[in-house]
Amino acid sequence: MSIRSSDIEGVESIILPPVRDLGDGFTVRRALPSAHRRMVGPFIFLDQMGPAAFHNGEGLDVRPHPHIGLATVTYLLEGEILHRDSLGSVQAIQPGEVNWMTAGSGIVHSERTSPEIRATGGSLYGLQTWVALPKAAEEVDPDFTHYKADQIPVTEADGTRLTLVAGSSDGLVSPVKTFSDMVYADIVMVDGARYQLKAEHVERAIYVVSGAVEVIGQTGGFAQGELIVFKPDTEIVLKAQAPTRLMLLGGEPLPEQRHIFWNFVSSSRERIEQAKEDWLAQRFAKVPEEHEFIPLPA
Repeated sequence: MSIRSSDIEGVESIILPPVRDLGDGFTVRRALPSAHRRMVGPFIFLDQMGPAAFHNGEGLDVRPHPHIGLATVTYLLEGEILHRDSLGSVQAIQPGEVNWMTAGSGIVHSERTSPEIRATGGSLYGLQTWVALPKAAEEVDPDFTHYKADQIPVTEADGTRLTLVAGSSDGLVSPVKTFSDMVYADIVMVDGARYQLKAEHVERAIYVVSGAVEVIGQTGGFAQGELIVFKPDTEIVLKAQAPTRLMLLGGEPLPEQRHIFWNFVSSSRERIEQAKEDWLAQRFAKVPEEHEFIPLPA
């Protein structure tokens, strides 16, 4: 993880997440948390998954693992993931759809390639974020909701298409149930298209999935794989330097510090220690029909 200096007006920091190989050619870029920026609004985790191509018999196998104090948001650009959790949910997610899983007091889930796709091979490319829950909602009952692509609002004008995954922005409100002020959007721009990033949320960042973008009136630009955090209360016009795809994320920062260990997020260190003990003692509910156990990291 590194940070690139910038004298571009309105830009607070530019984070360059490294590529990590998880095996079998499957890579991730982890932009949050970083040593330079732990959160943007309520977002405390951002992974770009892939792009990856699986041969016959290969696929994704994220074994059952626990979460507390957060919501996971899965959004795919290519391919499919089969989600299973300890509530009994079984749901395949495809591009443009949204999986929102509220961990709250505790949930366990797995993410895999389905047997049907594994038999023939396929691609996988997407993003997973974690949204830290407000203190009053950290211990809510766990929940899982799937939203189809045609439920997610879209606006398009002058070569820019914005899909509002969650929260509010540009006059749109996503149906995805959230717990605090936030924005999470997929922005696709043709070469030369512009997008005005309004100051309607306190903290905002863009993650460049593909292409390149610049701030109008400033020299320099931002490349694929970079997370750009903007200063509060600044209105910025972005211009695509090529066909470009961005993820916009942010919102109201939470007033309390969040602690993170492995897959656990909480405003209380003691709560995380309890979650660690509960996982070791296998007190978390299990995913039906799945029996693997991931040891607690050292």
